[in-house]
Amino acid sequence: MNLERILAISGKPGLYALKMQTRTGFVAESLVDGKKITVGLRSNVSLLSEISMYTYSEEKPLAEVMTAIAAKENNGAAPQLKDDKAALTAYFLEILPDYDQERVYASDIKKVLNWYNILQSKGLIVVEEEKKAPKKAAKAKTEEAATEEKPKKAKATKTKE
Repeated sequence: MNLERILAISGKPGLYALKMQTRTGFVAESLVDGKKITVGLRSNVSLLSEISMYTYSEEKPLAEVMTAIAAKENNGAAPQLKDDKAALTAYFLEILPDYDQERVYASDIKKVLNWYNILQSKGLIVVEEEKKAPKKAAKAKTEEAATEEKPKKAKATKTKE
Protein backbone atom coordinates (compact mmCIF):
# COMPACT_ATOMS: atom_id res chain seq x y z
CA MET A 1 0.00 0.00 0.00
CA ASN A 2 1.46 3.29 -1.06
CA LEU A 3 0.41 6.33 0.96
CA GLU A 4 3.20 8.61 -0.32
CA ARG A 5 0.99 11.06 -2.23
CA ILE A 6 -2.13 10.91 -0.02
CA LEU A 7 -2.73 13.96 2.16
CA ALA A 8 -4.88 14.97 5.11
CA ILE A 9 -5.44 18.72 5.13
CA SER A 10 -6.40 20.37 8.41
CA GLY A 11 -9.79 22.03 8.24
CA LYS A 12 -10.85 20.09 5.12
CA PRO A 13 -12.84 16.84 5.30
CA GLY A 14 -11.63 13.64 3.67
CA LEU A 15 -8.35 12.80 1.98
CA TYR A 16 -6.58 14.34 -0.98
CA ALA A 17 -4.17 13.11 -3.63
CA LEU A 18 -1.19 15.36 -4.32
CA LYS A 19 -1.31 16.27 -8.00
CA MET A 20 1.43 18.86 -8.51
CA GLN A 21 3.47 21.45 -6.73
CA THR A 22 3.35 25.15 -7.50
CA ARG A 23 5.44 28.12 -6.38
CA THR A 24 2.96 29.04 -3.67
CA GLY A 25 1.87 25.56 -2.55
CA PHE A 26 0.36 22.63 -4.40
CA VAL A 27 -2.73 21.30 -6.14
CA ALA A 28 -4.61 18.44 -4.48
CA GLU A 29 -7.57 16.39 -5.70
CA SER A 30 -10.22 15.20 -3.28
CA LEU A 31 -10.56 11.42 -3.09
CA VAL A 32 -14.19 11.86 -2.02
CA ASP A 33 -15.63 14.01 -4.82
CA GLY A 34 -12.73 14.53 -7.26
CA LYS A 35 -12.61 18.32 -6.92
CA LYS A 36 -9.22 19.97 -7.24
CA ILE A 37 -8.13 22.62 -4.76
CA THR A 38 -5.04 24.73 -4.33
CA VAL A 39 -3.39 24.60 -0.94
CA GLY A 40 -1.01 27.27 0.30
CA LEU A 41 2.24 26.63 2.09
CA ARG A 42 0.80 27.87 5.37
CA SER A 43 -1.85 25.13 5.52
CA ASN A 44 -1.35 22.31 7.98
CA VAL A 45 -0.93 19.24 5.77
CA SER A 46 0.01 15.69 6.77
CA LEU A 47 1.19 12.92 4.49
CA LEU A 48 -0.44 9.64 5.47
CA SER A 49 2.90 7.90 4.98
CA GLU A 50 4.33 10.00 7.84
CA ILE A 51 1.52 9.28 10.34
CA SER A 52 1.96 6.64 13.04
CA MET A 53 -0.19 5.20 15.81
CA TYR A 54 1.11 4.97 19.37
CA THR A 55 1.61 1.51 20.83
CA TYR A 56 3.15 0.51 24.13
CA SER A 57 6.31 -0.77 22.44
CA GLU A 58 6.78 1.48 19.40
CA GLU A 59 4.95 3.65 16.88
CA LYS A 60 3.19 1.70 14.11
CA PRO A 61 3.07 3.34 10.67
CA LEU A 62 -0.44 4.03 9.42
CA ALA A 63 0.13 1.77 6.41
CA GLU A 64 0.59 -1.23 8.74
CA VAL A 65 -2.59 -0.32 10.65
CA MET A 66 -4.52 -0.04 7.38
CA THR A 67 -3.15 -3.39 6.25
CA ALA A 68 -4.31 -4.96 9.52
CA ILE A 69 -7.81 -3.50 9.03
CA ALA A 70 -7.88 -4.81 5.45
CA ALA A 71 -6.83 -8.27 6.61
CA LYS A 72 -9.56 -8.32 9.27
CA GLU A 73 -12.24 -7.07 6.87
CA ASN A 74 -11.06 -9.20 3.89
CA ASN A 75 -10.45 -6.00 1.88
CA GLY A 76 -13.99 -4.85 2.64
CA ALA A 77 -15.18 -1.66 4.26
CA ALA A 78 -14.58 -1.07 7.96
CA PRO A 79 -17.64 -0.69 10.19
CA GLN A 80 -19.02 2.80 10.79
CA LEU A 81 -18.77 3.09 14.58
CA LYS A 82 -19.84 6.70 15.00
CA ASP A 83 -20.42 7.58 18.64
CA ASP A 84 -19.85 4.33 20.51
CA LYS A 85 -16.46 4.78 22.20
CA ALA A 86 -16.53 1.27 23.71
CA ALA A 87 -17.18 -0.32 20.30
CA LEU A 88 -14.41 1.79 18.72
CA THR A 89 -11.83 0.75 21.31
CA ALA A 90 -12.92 -2.92 21.19
CA TYR A 91 -12.62 -2.95 17.40
CA PHE A 92 -9.24 -1.25 17.46
CA LEU A 93 -7.97 -3.68 20.09
CA GLU A 94 -8.67 -6.47 17.59
CA ILE A 95 -6.70 -4.61 14.91
CA LEU A 96 -3.81 -3.33 17.03
CA PRO A 97 -3.82 -5.16 20.40
CA ASP A 98 -1.00 -3.15 21.97
CA TYR A 99 -2.10 0.36 20.99
CA ASP A 100 -1.64 2.97 23.71
CA GLN A 101 -5.15 3.58 24.99
CA GLU A 102 -4.13 6.73 26.84
CA ARG A 103 -2.61 8.50 23.83
CA VAL A 104 -4.87 7.21 21.04
CA TYR A 105 -8.31 8.78 21.41
CA ALA A 106 -11.66 7.58 20.08
CA SER A 107 -11.61 10.50 17.60
CA ASP A 108 -8.28 9.22 16.23
CA ILE A 109 -9.73 5.73 15.76
CA LYS A 110 -12.79 7.20 14.04
CA LYS A 111 -10.54 9.20 11.71
CA VAL A 112 -8.40 6.15 10.82
CA LEU A 113 -11.51 4.06 10.05
CA ASN A 114 -12.93 6.90 7.95
CA TRP A 115 -9.64 7.24 6.04
CA TYR A 116 -9.52 3.46 5.54
CA ASN A 117 -13.04 3.49 4.06
CA ILE A 118 -12.16 6.35 1.69
CA LEU A 119 -9.00 4.60 0.50
CA GLN A 120 -10.77 1.24 0.23
CA SER A 121 -13.60 2.72 -1.87
CA LYS A 122 -10.98 4.09 -4.31
CA GLY A 123 -9.17 0.74 -4.50
CA LEU A 124 -6.01 2.04 -2.85
CA ILE A 125 -6.01 -0.55 -0.05
CA VAL A 126 -4.24 -3.72 -1.16
CA VAL A 127 -3.14 -6.46 1.19
CA GLU A 128 0.36 -7.32 0.11
CA GLU A 129 0.92 -10.98 -0.62
CA GLU A 130 2.88 -12.82 1.99
CA LYS A 131 4.42 -14.95 -0.72
CA LYS A 132 6.96 -12.22 -1.51
CA ALA A 133 8.87 -12.71 1.74
CA PRO A 134 9.41 -16.49 1.28
CA LYS A 135 10.65 -15.85 -2.27
CA LYS A 136 13.29 -13.49 -0.94
CA ALA A 137 14.27 -16.01 1.72
CA ALA A 138 14.45 -18.79 -0.86
CA LYS A 139 16.55 -16.58 -3.14
CA ALA A 140 18.94 -15.85 -0.28
CA LYS A 141 19.25 -19.56 0.47
CA THR A 142 20.03 -20.38 -3.16
CA GLU A 143 22.66 -17.64 -3.23
CA GLU A 144 24.22 -19.05 -0.04
CA ALA A 145 24.22 -22.53 -1.54
CA ALA A 146 25.82 -21.22 -4.74
CA THR A 147 28.62 -19.55 -2.81
CA GLU A 148 29.21 -22.67 -0.73
CA GLU A 149 29.36 -24.89 -3.83
CA LYS A 150 32.07 -22.83 -5.49
CA PRO A 151 35.44 -24.44 -4.92
CA LYS A 152 37.80 -22.25 -3.05
CA LYS A 153 40.93 -21.41 -4.93
CA ALA A 154 44.08 -22.38 -3.19
CA LYS A 155 46.52 -19.57 -2.83
CA ALA A 156 49.69 -20.18 -4.71
CA THR A 157 52.74 -19.33 -2.70
CA LYS A 158 55.97 -18.57 -4.39
CA THR A 159 59.09 -19.84 -2.84
CA LYS A 160 62.41 -18.28 -3.49
CA GLU A 161 65.03 -20.72 -4.65
